[in-house]
Amino acid sequence: MNLYSLLLVVLIFVSCGSSNDASGMIAPTVNVSPTQVSATYEGVVTKLSITSDQEWTAFSGDACKEWVSCKTSGSIGTQGTVEVTVKANTSNQSREGEIIVKSGITRISIPVSQDAKPEEPVDPDIQVPEGYKLVWQDEFNNTSLSTPDESLWKYETGHGTDGWGNNEIQNYIAGSKDGVVCADVSNGTLKIIAQKVGDEVYSIRMNTRTNWKYGYFEARLKLPKGKGTWPAFWMLPDPFTSWPDGGEIDIMEEVGYDPNNVLSTIHCGAYNGSNGKQKGDGSYIATAQTDFHIYAAEWTEDYISFLVDGKEHFRYTNDKTGTATWPFFTNFNLKLNLAWGGNWGGAQGIDESALPATYEIDYVRVFQKNK
Repeated sequence: MNLYSLLLVVLIFVSCGSSNDASGMIAPTVNVSPTQVSATYEGVVTKLSITSDQEWTAFSGDACKEWVSCKTSGSIGTQGTVEVTVKANTSNQSREGEIIVKSGITRISIPVSQDAKPEEPVDPDIQVPEGYKLVWQDEFNNTSLSTPDESLWKYETGHGTDGWGNNEIQNYIAGSKDGVVCADVSNGTLKIIAQKVGDEVYSIRMNTRTNWKYGYFEARLKLPKGKGTWPAFWMLPDPFTSWPDGGEIDIMEEVGYDPNNVLSTIHCGAYNGSNGKQKGDGSYIATAQTDFHIYAAEWTEDYISFLVDGKEHFRYTNDKTGTATWPFFTNFNLKLNLAWGGNWGGAQGIDESALPATYEIDYVRVFQKNK
């Protein structure tokens, strides 16, 4: 037998005698029971049993990490458990995700599904847009709460990068800090209060925990007074991707040095504040700072229409040319914030005598089309 033949025999023997994968690693044997998790809208705490012959771990997938958590226990080569907590679903939409069990090169996906919250009878005083149904709301009427319901809202805190990209001055806090309350729920409304505390200005930036693709989004708002204030009711992709390519929908913005002029704007890759080509328009509302008005956006796959008290004042249409002009095809959440100063809010200076300044929200509602 020549050398070539000998090498060929050795290679055949090695390839037939190995059960490893192409990388040379042996895939561990992993068993999971049950193989799926189902929850009612009220949420559930349940357990998965895990058996593996190697070290393992388990975690929530990206799609459900906000509402599914995992707590593992066990050891190598023995049966362990994963305690799975599925939070209550406060929306009228079902949702899906996964739990990933990982051991070595083996990954097992355990589907997680949760029912939608049953629809409740709509208050006859709520005007539902034609062809839509109410799917989410916060009326700020819960007398047992003095701050926003954290099952519905979450806070963004701190100074942000470069003042949240706008050189804003305020420090956003999670409702209250050191006895200073900046998010107060009382008498049926939410008050977002910007307050001077030492050398800082505390304020609030809060987002809905639920996100939506398309719908009719509205809030009844009374805007703050004073040069330096910059209130907003707006939307960003959730989960956030990038700006401006991911898109931004500004339903209502106003700055205190130009009182009662309310603007609605969109930002995207082609049109945004950085290149000075953002698309938008506004209205002069003489009582925007003294009375409540309803600010809304109807977002469909073809257009986004912006309205004040039911009257359209700006419409942005999908030109069907691609994501540079229309990134508005993924889920977005709603945001409420009161900034202080910044590129726009402080463009004509700030007046600290205006503090504390209050941005008052009567309600926030989301409607989606009947299927």
